Amino acid sequence: MTEDDLLRQMFAAAVDAAAPRICVPAHLPGPPSGRTVVVGAGKAAAAMAAAVEAHWPANRPLSGLVITRYGHGVGPLPRIEVVEASHPVPDAAGEQAAARILQLVQGLTEDDLVLCLISGGGSALLALPAPGITLADKQAINRALLRSGAHIHDMNCVRKHLSAIKGGRLAAAAAPARVVTLVISDVPGDDPSVIASGPTVPDTTTLDDARSVLKRFGIVAPPAVQAHLLDPAAETPKPGDAAFRACETQVIASPQASLEAAAEVARAAGFLPVILGDAIEGEAAEVARVMAGIAKHCAQHAQPAPPPCVLISGGETTVTVRGQGRGGRNAEFLLGLAVALEGHPAIHAIACDTDGIDGTEDNAGALLMPDTLARALTLGLRARDRLGDNDGYGFFKTIGDLVVTGPTLTNVNDFRAILVARPG
Repeated sequence: MTEDDLLRQMFAAAVDAAAPRICVPAHLPGPPSGRTVVVGAGKAAAAMAAAVEAHWPANRPLSGLVITRYGHGVGPLPRIEVVEASHPVPDAAGEQAAARILQLVQGLTEDDLVLCLISGGGSALLALPAPGITLADKQAINRALLRSGAHIHDMNCVRKHLSAIKGGRLAAAAAPARVVTLVISDVPGDDPSVIASGPTVPDTTTLDDARSVLKRFGIVAPPAVQAHLLDPAAETPKPGDAAFRACETQVIASPQASLEAAAEVARAAGFLPVILGDAIEGEAAEVARVMAGIAKHCAQHAQPAPPPCVLISGGETTVTVRGQGRGGRNAEFLLGLAVALEGHPAIHAIACDTDGIDGTEDNAGALLMPDTLARALTLGLRARDRLGDNDGYGFFKTIGDLVVTGPTLTNVNDFRAILVARPG
């Protein structure tokens, strides 16, 4: 098995650890005496709904609707409707489906159960603007935040305060029914209030926080958004609100668990795995430069681990877009790593999004090999120039090193592994 084969197997293990068919069944609540309404949103929502249907008693009522990204559906399900919508910029399909979800949970009683299935990507998919705000307003803010390099916590703080369903408002609409939320986490720290902008959990951020985010990144909001963020009545439900009295939340898959699954694959192949953390953040190219330094130190000084070893990390880097290329934060990370490593003969790497889509392109990520720069130069590609144009996708596509999986139907954020082989 080659180093690159091992890296691919590690990524596959990380994805499998968060597969809904595996992690959903053990956490299903018992059927209530009344109705069970399944709702949810995210890149894993359809696969989670399929797992619910496969394990729900056939003689107990079950209905509902979940929203997933285009291409992430699982075909028609017998009892739960699946709607596909746009991500990362919301569209009318997401808006209409979110409105229907809000209607589905209204008018329920204490005898009923709302089973909410949440995974990464749900924030853009639950695209129901607050009163007075249009979908076009939300789209404009979303695009600006995506290009700004804003942290996911900042992005979702704004999204929650512009929504009629996120930031705990779905739970408020479902009261007094029992609400059980199953979460596949894609954010550092696994905070349910951040994942998909927390539709069923209290929000600790404020309108003032949302205004501060826009100001910090120089984003000029449309007039309706500015007015909304100044209205005290637009504040989200907070901890202690009666709306959450019958709510419970379980994180059923996480980035850390996926990193540990990948580490076992490395260990079985004779490589010492070193998990650097599941919350590595920052500009992708800057994170790459730091990681390159650590990997080279391993190769030269056997610290913090002796070769053969694999440095494993998760979390979500950001890219402040300045060029015109086709990017993706994992391709950007690897391009930055290539520049920093300068063709180091002992180091290979992989960086992929566990949902199978790096940004908005058709790849999960890419592979970096010791001869990557040399092969690129024979095709007239200079990594440093492509990095300046944010064109990681174009670079790795041209040399044939993209990792293409298609949608994986789950999402526990990014997976990165840097393999340091023995000298020679």
